[in-house]
Amino acid sequence: MIYVTGSEESRIAVAALKAGAIDYVVKTVGEDFFDLLARAIDQALVQVSLRAEKERAETQLRESNERLQAMLHEVNHRVANSLQLVSAFVHMQARNASEGAKAALADTQRRIGAIAQVHRRLYTSDSVDSVDMAEYLSALVGELQETWSTPMAPRLLSFAADPVRLGTDKAVAVGVIVNELVSNACKYAYPADGAGAVRVALTREGEDFVLLVEDDGCGMPADGAIKGTGLGSKLVGAMAATLRAAIAYDSTHGGVRATLRAAC
Repeated sequence: MIYVTGSEESRIAVAALKAGAIDYVVKTVGEDFFDLLARAIDQALVQVSLRAEKERAETQLRESNERLQAMLHEVNHRVANSLQLVSAFVHMQARNASEGAKAALADTQRRIGAIAQVHRRLYTSDSVDSVDMAEYLSALVGELQETWSTPMAPRLLSFAADPVRLGTDKAVAVGVIVNELVSNACKYAYPADGAGAVRVALTREGEDFVLLVEDDGCGMPADGAIKGTGLGSKLVGAMAATLRAAIAYDSTHGGVRATLRAAC
């Protein structure tokens, strides 16, 4: 719409543009008016064409993004299914293994489960490039509670978290660290026939997140000896390195208190 008026008052032009006119032309005596009107029409057609091209580009971009989102959801779904299949193979292998091998394979299953949880979160959420850590770690700690707490040796695992979202790789690293630290606490912090508690917390501090895993058990060995195979400690160190961070242990705490600070 081009507004043609015999008035030169600016308020009329402003009102016309606000009402939706693409341009306005003031009527004058002579051929100048027709030249102005022709230029206004040409400019209006150019603007309409640009708007149409912009809308087409936005539509194509939106459709492309939706296809990409669907593809990433499918990839994460298949990865999670594949990890579940690997876990089932490990479980089958453990049936015919020695007691020591069964324990090692069970640890492997839990590690696979920690990674699979990330991909399950990705394909069941609206985001395919980041993970809601409160939701993810809550589910992971719940699974560890079911694994380690028995009537003979009850383990009370608690979890608290601030709203934190991390990229997939960081989420996997944090999940493996929590799995290893909590599993070690459940296995070694308390007597095999006694109760015990393990606390996990994730807080947001500026651009960083802080992970805390602690227990009230027997604490670290005075001689620094590693209990078990030591693979869990190596995994924790490797995952912390991928986060460009390190695990700090509080020597003043009665049990074991492990803290990790890294960038979100």
